[in-house]
Amino acid sequence: MLSADLFYSFRSPYSYLGAARYRQLTRDWDLQVRLRPVYPIAIRNPAFFEQVNPLWVPYLLKDVVRTAEFNGIPFQWPKPDPVVMDRETREISSNQPYIRRLTYLGLEAARRGKGLDFACAVGHALWGEGVVDWHLPENFAPIVARAGLDLSELEAANAGQEDALEAQLAANQAEQERAGHWGTPCLVFDGEPFFGQDRIDMAIWRMQQQGLQAA
Repeated sequence: MLSADLFYSFRSPYSYLGAARYRQLTRDWDLQVRLRPVYPIAIRNPAFFEQVNPLWVPYLLKDVVRTAEFNGIPFQWPKPDPVVMDRETREISSNQPYIRRLTYLGLEAARRGKGLDFACAVGHALWGEGVVDWHLPENFAPIVARAGLDLSELEAANAGQEDALEAQLAANQAEQERAGHWGTPCLVFDGEPFFGQDRIDMAIWRMQQQGLQAA
């Protein structure tokens, strides 16, 4: 069995748009895909939106909508946004309860071998269904249950482990950068990065060169 690492952000619309396909890879092929959560660029570099070309954000918003439409995937921006920021000034808040919680839970789900299931369940609920106030326990617990996981168990496992979780996230980010990229989603196979959900077919092609077999 071949294996690959998927560097994934729970705030990246492209990560959501590719999540189901990444999981399907493990069903169609003799392949293990390990979810490696990382923080979104807004958290890793809070000044990013101040420095980026002003055309970037409008283009992104148009592109994710048409990509979803082209692929028949429901799409809307989560409510609340996983990253707390001022939409007018694009200033990133120093207090980030949503994305930290999501990313920590993603780490624990991955440790239990359910990372892709968790990413798909959370992504569909937030970006697809548009579950309002998804962060509230009464709304989020059923979402996590769709991945075959118990929210209270995940949170209990993470309680008091912030330093270890942050260290794991830093290690994931460093590993991704060593492979040659920084963006999400990014599938890394045999040290080669395939950035974007539109590079999945190319990643399969490369893996087939290394003996990838159908499941």
